[in-house]
Amino acid sequence: MTISSSPILVTGASSFVGIHTIAQLLEQGYNVRGTIRSLAKETEVREAVAKFVQANDRLELKVADLEQDAGWDEAMNGVEYVLHVASPFPLYEPEKEDDLIIPAVQGTLRVLRAAHKADVKRMVQVSSNAAVSSGHNGENRTFTEADWTDLTKNVGAYVKSKTLAEQAAWDFINGAENTTKMELVTINPPLILGPVPNKNVRTSIELVRTLMLRQVPGVTRIKMGLVDVRDVAAAIILAMQIPEAAGQRFLVAADQAMWIRDIARLLNKHYAARGYRVNTLQFPKPIVQLIALFDKKVATVIGGINWDYELSNEQAKRILGWNPRSGEDAVLSMADSLIEHGFV
Repeated sequence: MTISSSPILVTGASSFVGIHTIAQLLEQGYNVRGTIRSLAKETEVREAVAKFVQANDRLELKVADLEQDAGWDEAMNGVEYVLHVASPFPLYEPEKEDDLIIPAVQGTLRVLRAAHKADVKRMVQVSSNAAVSSGHNGENRTFTEADWTDLTKNVGAYVKSKTLAEQAAWDFINGAENTTKMELVTINPPLILGPVPNKNVRTSIELVRTLMLRQVPGVTRIKMGLVDVRDVAAAIILAMQIPEAAGQRFLVAADQAMWIRDIARLLNKHYAARGYRVNTLQFPKPIVQLIALFDKKVATVIGGINWDYELSNEQAKRILGWNPRSGEDAVLSMADSLIEHGFV
């Protein structure tokens, strides 16, 4: 793909994935336009990006909110490619699921319609493994892009929001409203770890932060698909660049999922001497169910206990030429950055 002078639009510029994506685009020579919800975020974004690449002269920031029409036409002006990163990612389930689902779905459609109006060639949407394997708990197998989350199961508001937002995007692209034949690619990462760029990252850090601070007395037998944020950003950009990616979903995960006990042991091995003695005791399911009655964090993981699965990244490797870091690298680089930024 030839680098043009047209800016690449990245929504959610202040997010964990957004900052890494912008930094990599700038490093590759692109002009970048990012969206933020308020100009109060501009300095924070520029300082975070500057830690990775000195190219702020090729970065412009525009105000646009997923819940508002204002700003999107201006943000799309002169853009050929949109990398749609922005989406709500709460730490806890909302009281009303529509408080999360409606902004996710309507926000995605708002961006799609603005992109279509501006004659954008392709949009890359960051969806989630939450739209792939959720609701299949206990199916001990390897999941692929052909799988979709089973919304008939009790999967929670966040999972519903990601699944319904991606389904709405595909419905738009394949429907009559897409008169320009705009292309769509979706990127479906599991838990995103890796180096945090500043103190503004919240939900993504919770697993590693909780273990390092010994906020739980031990762990249970839960497996986590995970991926390094730098590899997610790389996949997003490859999905924009490679013609054959059009119309595809891509599961982007490290080669192997990791049991939480192995993550805890890895952290304890590398950081115990620095004062971070991580609890590695593994509790059986009945005890965890009891703890979950009093701890919201624990309650969110009950359904995954003893579920032995993998996520196939074969399609991303084959079509995108994508080559991810190991899960261990993602865990340790996040831990290092949590210490650096004072999260632990």
